[in-house]
Amino acid sequence: MNNLDLQMDMNIESKLDSDLNLKKVIKTIQKSKIDTYLVGGYVRDLFLNRDCKDIDFMTIGDPFDLVNKISNENKLSSVKIFKNFGTASISNNNCQYEFVRARKESYSRDSRNPSVSIGSFKDDINRRDFTINSMAISINKKYGKLFDNLNGLDDLKNKIIKTCDEPNKTFEDDPLRMMRAIRFATQLNFDIDPNTFQSIIDSAERINIISKERISSELNKIILSNNPSYGFKLLFTTNLLNFFFPEMKKLYGVDKINNHAHKDNFYHTLEVLDNVSKMSNSLWLRWSAILHDIAKPLTKRYNEKSGWTFHGHEDLGAKIVPKIFRSLKLPLNEKMRYVQKLVKLHLRPIALVNNSITDSAVRRLLFEAGEDIQDLMLLCRADITTKNPKKAIKYLKNFDIVEKKMELVEENDKVKNFQPPVSGEEIIDIFAIKPSKIVGILKNEIKEQILDGKIKNNKKEAIDLLIKLGESHGLKPIK
Repeated sequence: MNNLDLQMDMNIESKLDSDLNLKKVIKTIQKSKIDTYLVGGYVRDLFLNRDCKDIDFMTIGDPFDLVNKISNENKLSSVKIFKNFGTASISNNNCQYEFVRARKESYSRDSRNPSVSIGSFKDDINRRDFTINSMAISINKKYGKLFDNLNGLDDLKNKIIKTCDEPNKTFEDDPLRMMRAIRFATQLNFDIDPNTFQSIIDSAERINIISKERISSELNKIILSNNPSYGFKLLFTTNLLNFFFPEMKKLYGVDKINNHAHKDNFYHTLEVLDNVSKMSNSLWLRWSAILHDIAKPLTKRYNEKSGWTFHGHEDLGAKIVPKIFRSLKLPLNEKMRYVQKLVKLHLRPIALVNNSITDSAVRRLLFEAGEDIQDLMLLCRADITTKNPKKAIKYLKNFDIVEKKMELVEENDKVKNFQPPVSGEEIIDIFAIKPSKIVGILKNEIKEQILDGKIKNNKKEAIDLLIKLGESHGLKPIK
């Protein structure tokens, strides 16, 4: 992005030739008689000096014979052809080459899936979403010539997201383009053209016809950007957020009674998200930041003496995580459980600063967080959003203290990746009993006493304890 102005006067032909994989594809295209153009995101990113692995071509006519020639000449086997849609694709070295016959589209009100018919070069350019994505580069006629019918290059220079067609029609036809506008603005740090922005506000409810999978795909790209808070502010201001993620919008606002006011948890959450984003590219750690205070509106209470409280928001928040993931069609697997864990535990580390806190509390946190303890601590540090520099330094030093405590306990007790020193099979063999409930009870009691520091995390002490526990349950070892 810093080189944006430097790329405007580049030699397009030389730039294309510098991409050796693309150059091989271009050589085959240039031997064919079918007019072919580079289009879309690749052309945009060429001027932005950004890498783009998804390379789109528009062909004037069916691309199928051309794609087969490219495949044969370059010994590429990963060819997919969809004759009904006039499209074909090839994969090579992590690049996806997509060939689409020039077309025009028409839409019905209840679907974002268009009726497609064969079109001209102009039809194909006009159907595109935003002007910055509407530029085309000729491959086999006047190689390297830029076609910029809708002034996309000017909008690229001015850092503007603007629809190709009248914006109300654009979003009426395909409401997902509202999410895409905000996603591009966030990724590129561009502004949205005022008419386009107003149209998103006016058309926001149309997002309801879009599947949650499609919405979440765009949302995750916003979350993975360098400055995701910008995207969420746009989603909030346009009211799109309310239609697919109302729980987050409910974080917005400040209540004040007497002299007691709480912070705006929406903007606090965005600060935490940006803080995490500066330290990690993990999508699911960023989701943990988004959801860490999600239950605050449900747990908010007012007390005349102490003011506003949000007791238990971490526990309730963890319970809400599956509901939100299910609603947004996000994965309901270990990724969701990871987010749940971090939401549930995000207040625990700071409580360990107190000198009266025992090693047992530290062990339990290490046990519960497991391999994710570093991510948890990163989230905790990101959660410091005070504007008072002295307080910020104090809170960060407190987390330094906590991490030192954890290092010492882990070094001595090895509980982060806790494995029971005595297995269920060993308990069965020692007491010559069948698999039953008592085996789990004994295993759990050994674990609890290790976490409480009553015995060391080693086999000898665990076996000695097991014998005593067994006797209390009427069991005798056979050896």
